[in-house]
Order: sequence, then structure tokens, then C-alpha cells
Amino acid sequence: MLLIKCYLTTVRKVTDLKAQQLLQTSIHHFAAHGYEGASLQEIATEVGIKKPSIYAHYKGKDDLFLQATTYALQEQKRRFATYFTKTRQQPLEQSLHGFFDWFISEQQDDILMRFILRAAYFPPEKLEQEMTKRFNPFFDSLHDLLTRLLRERDRTEQILYSTDYKSAALAYLTVAEGTLTELVYNGVDAFHARQQAVWPIVWRGMSKTI
Repeated sequence: MLLIKCYLTTVRKVTDLKAQQLLQTSIHHFAAHGYEGASLQEIATEVGIKKPSIYAHYKGKDDLFLQATTYALQEQKRRFATYFTKTRQQPLEQSLHGFFDWFISEQQDDILMRFILRAAYFPPEKLEQEMTKRFNPFFDSLHDLLTRLLRERDRTEQILYSTDYKSAALAYLTVAEGTLTELVYNGVDAFHARQQAVWPIVWRGMSKTI
């Protein structure tokens, strides 16, 4: 009985590992080629399995893409939280402003960020509703994260104009989303130009600074 349990445990571990490898590999392919351009055959070959073996782990291409999206958003939420934790000792303005430069460096060097941007702005038409179900809670969680951050930091710095931290966080996210749109459609230079033009106005609106 013990040998059977050990065997089953080993099988589950191997299965979970293969599923994770498929997930990670698919993110690279979806980021590079989009949903339509990504090939399950190429993903399977890179992982070292035959294409039919994918269906032992995922229902198909749609399921793999959606699971990859869920994983990527969870990981990105963790990274956002880590950024603001690491910049906790910086003045609030520096931390919030620095997020844009941090994002650009992440986007350029990290496949996960590129996958998220592509999935967010160019989702498969047939999966738009399912993607919305994943992205809306993601943005809600970022809103909650930033609301807590502003509340905590303002207790120390007492720099924000209003104690309506929820609205301030929403305003910040709205600006971030707008500059990201510029990045996706017009590139890094346009992103920097918009961010540099908008940020002083945003900060004056958020802070007690005159």
C-alpha cells in the first residue's frame, strides 16, 4: 500500500510539473505570436511531449490560454506588490512616479508582461468575455492594493490632499492605464512623452504640494 501511495504521489508531481512547463512555454508562444499564431504542436515539441498529451493537462488551446492568463495576472499582482514594498522607504511621489519606469523595464525584459499586454489589448474575440472575467478582478485587486498603500503612506507623510484614498488610487490607475495604451499602440517614446506631460498635473491634484 505504501509503495502504491508513493508511486501515485510521484505520478502527480510529474503531471503537475509537466502542466506547469506547458503553461510557462505557452506564455512565451502566446506573447510572441498571439493566440491565433501560437501552435500547440510547437508548444508540445518544446516541452518534449506529443501534441495529444496536452489534453491530459488542458482541455485545449482555449483552456491553456485562459489558464496562462490567470497565472500571469496572479504573478503580476505579486510583482506589483513587491515593487511598492521595495520602494516603501522612498517618498510617496518617487515611488508612484518610479512605477512607470519600473513598468517599462519590466515590459522590455519580461515575457510575462508582454503576454499580459497582448492578452489585454488584443484578446481572442471568442474569449473576450472570459478574459474580462479575469482582468476585472485583477484591476480590482490593484485598486485595493493602491488604496491601502496610499492610506498607509499618508499616515506617515501626510502629503495627500484628500483622505479619499479610494478615489486617489482609482485616478492613479486611470492615468497608468492611459499611458499603457500609449505604450501598446505608439511605443516607448510616446509612453514617456505622455507620462512626463501628465504626471506633474496628476501629482498636484493628489498632493498638498502647490
